[in-house]
Amino acid sequence: MTLVSLVAERQAENPDRGPAVEPFSSTLARHGLELKRGPTTTLQINVGLRCNQSCRHCHVEAGPDRVEMMTRETLDEVVGFARRGAFEVIDITGGAPELHPEIAEMTARLAPLAKRTLFRCNLTALAEDKRGELIEVCQAHRVSIVASFPSLDATQAEAQRGRGVFSKSLAALQWLNELGYGCPGSDLELELVANPAGAFLPVSQAQAEKKFRKELNERWGIRFHHLYNFCNVPLGRFRRWLLDSGNYGKYMQKLASSFNPCTIGGLMCRSLVSVDWNGNLFDCDFNLAAGIPLGGQKRHVSEMAGAPEPGEAIALSDHCYACTAGAGFT
Repeated sequence: MTLVSLVAERQAENPDRGPAVEPFSSTLARHGLELKRGPTTTLQINVGLRCNQSCRHCHVEAGPDRVEMMTRETLDEVVGFARRGAFEVIDITGGAPELHPEIAEMTARLAPLAKRTLFRCNLTALAEDKRGELIEVCQAHRVSIVASFPSLDATQAEAQRGRGVFSKSLAALQWLNELGYGCPGSDLELELVANPAGAFLPVSQAQAEKKFRKELNERWGIRFHHLYNFCNVPLGRFRRWLLDSGNYGKYMQKLASSFNPCTIGGLMCRSLVSVDWNGNLFDCDFNLAAGIPLGGQKRHVSEMAGAPEPGEAIALSDHCYACTAGAGFT
């Protein structure tokens, strides 16, 4: 029995899951589909799980008490892998990656290795300490900021992320605008990511982006380039909340019933490889959170001659329904 099938079997045996859904692999087979890698063009790097927030929807369970951090030795191995893999995009994430004590140096070393670099942040860590050195590095290398901003409603945002988050996030966005991020005509890209506050699917991305653009500009003078609207993945802290609130089974059924076969071709796992703070590889950030290694086999960046090859199998589990529901997660 493979590691992936063992994980799926253990999930199926869990009595807390509620009504069973068809295994994701069976749904793919029923539609005559398979999920394999195309060219791997993006290297996503999780530098650690430390965060100044403990968000209810966090699939990696990041928080102030987490001590997992990428060491300089692991960074050296990741940099070597990035060179060998010749990736087009480098995606720096966490936790809150801006809280890593060496994040400015990390970003400066990684950004020149790809055509485009993304830096994911939750905004409040930037607001608490504006981290001028990090932002200077991001500006110099034209690093795109991808910022979590869950809601235009302060009550909803703080229910998901904690007290005071909304005003701090607005202040950080205004500061980024002042530095040129998100402004019309600027190549300093500012992207927003919004997640629903509970156990339901997001509204249309185009509809959400139009609303966010209008209200942020009219109420606070804030500009941004694009908004991405994704459903919450039933892992980590969000999975525990679903179980504790009795919503897990219904939410999984909702995701499974919203399966869209048209999303398969554009899924991020077909073109992305994710590496954790220890240098271990995964098909995506969600499999990283679930502990399911790349293709179901544990591999380390130091063992890789280059990027994973096209045609390699992708490790599957039922949380994959979150990436294929509705418009999908690309």
